[in-house]
Amino acid sequence: MSQAQQNSDNSRRDFIKVAGAAALVGATTPAVYAAENNTIQLALVGAGGRGTGAAANALASKVGPTRLVAMADVFEDRLANSHKALSSRFRGSVDVPEDRQFIGFEAYREAMDVLSPGDVVILTTPAAFRWVQFKYAIEKGLNVFMEKPISVDGPSSRRMLDLGAESVKKNLKVGVGLMCRHCKARQELFRRIQDGQIGDIVELRAYRMAGPTGSAATGKAPKGSSELLYQIRRFHAFLWLSGGAVSDFLIHNIDECSWMKNAFPVQAEASGGRHYRGSDVDQNFDTYSIEYTYADGTKLLVNGRTIPGCNQRFASFAHGSKGSAVISSRGHAPSRARIYKSWNMTKENMTWSFPGREPNPYQVEWDDLLTAIRRDEPYNEVQRGAEASLVTAMGRMAAHTGQIITRDQMLNCKHEFAPNVASLTLDGPSPLKANPDGTYQVPMPGFLKDREYGSLT
Repeated sequence: MSQAQQNSDNSRRDFIKVAGAAALVGATTPAVYAAENNTIQLALVGAGGRGTGAAANALASKVGPTRLVAMADVFEDRLANSHKALSSRFRGSVDVPEDRQFIGFEAYREAMDVLSPGDVVILTTPAAFRWVQFKYAIEKGLNVFMEKPISVDGPSSRRMLDLGAESVKKNLKVGVGLMCRHCKARQELFRRIQDGQIGDIVELRAYRMAGPTGSAATGKAPKGSSELLYQIRRFHAFLWLSGGAVSDFLIHNIDECSWMKNAFPVQAEASGGRHYRGSDVDQNFDTYSIEYTYADGTKLLVNGRTIPGCNQRFASFAHGSKGSAVISSRGHAPSRARIYKSWNMTKENMTWSFPGREPNPYQVEWDDLLTAIRRDEPYNEVQRGAEASLVTAMGRMAAHTGQIITRDQMLNCKHEFAPNVASLTLDGPSPLKANPDGTYQVPMPGFLKDREYGSLT
């Protein structure tokens, strides 16, 4: 995939043409929306590109009506830009005056306090804050859409699994932004694979190899700036915030492959390294090569790279005893899913491809969530999202430590990247401190074996 295609995919991901707002239902258990004119109210927590795109999808849904009534962020400029963009696209569906635009680390509470039980809060801040904000949403009886990943380390994964179970008990509807699961072409491919059309899956492959992506490559913070706020603006660069490039970028490929396998891997062995770094001080490797193993011994091979000037590829494949399948071709959407009668993926060997135009999965995931809310149907993607986040982190930790890491080792790992995340303040320090020269601790495979970064002494 060319860099232009990569940028196009990112722009679609950041802001898709859709409109919406949030809803009120009633009591701690969401009620059924019986009438067409029942408006679902929305609050947006995290007003960056992905949050703006998610709010747009909610507002544009034909399962509406929806109305955006509150917004929160730690950056005034991001909130203002998001509010301007959404207001201009969705006149009449955005009702967020200045007194419902909240800034700061407690802003998520103020935004959710505007809603009533059964309304929807959109959680699109960096993943470090997910469990804190989700916990409050559950207390308020709110339905939730949250961006992936939903955890970045063992302690946050355990919390999210527990919170997910609690949200199920309260009948809350929760969507997780692994939108490929809502792709109609991939859904049909999954059914065909489960029906045995490519035989038993014997190997899976996934690639996300591009140039520099997002803020994964980051230089030193400007002198005099807030280190904490600088890191949040450049969240892909820091493991405590996003899980880094692996957790934020590779999770989709890992999840869609595991979906086709109908299982999550139980072990990972990996390698990677930092190359051509120049003045970059982020915590990411430039290359990741991960071998996942499922319980039956099947392998998933994942390759990630963010080096300019190299061959680019963004795709996932399944190989079976009777044939093979393309899960995704050149990015998230359209998938161009198809099946071949052999491992030789040529036109003459193709036996099936998805007919017609694929619906936008970013929009479909919102339509599905809002439909479940209005019909009061069971709908909760937290456990699946937590497992996808956990096994992605498992592969990352295997690369960063140089060790074979199992799912249970990852889940029970005691290294918590940001143990004080719930008490951060705008003028306070970051959980990750820079070295005197402005650099940061980076993974050192073979030296640090039980944690992904830290001091050697």
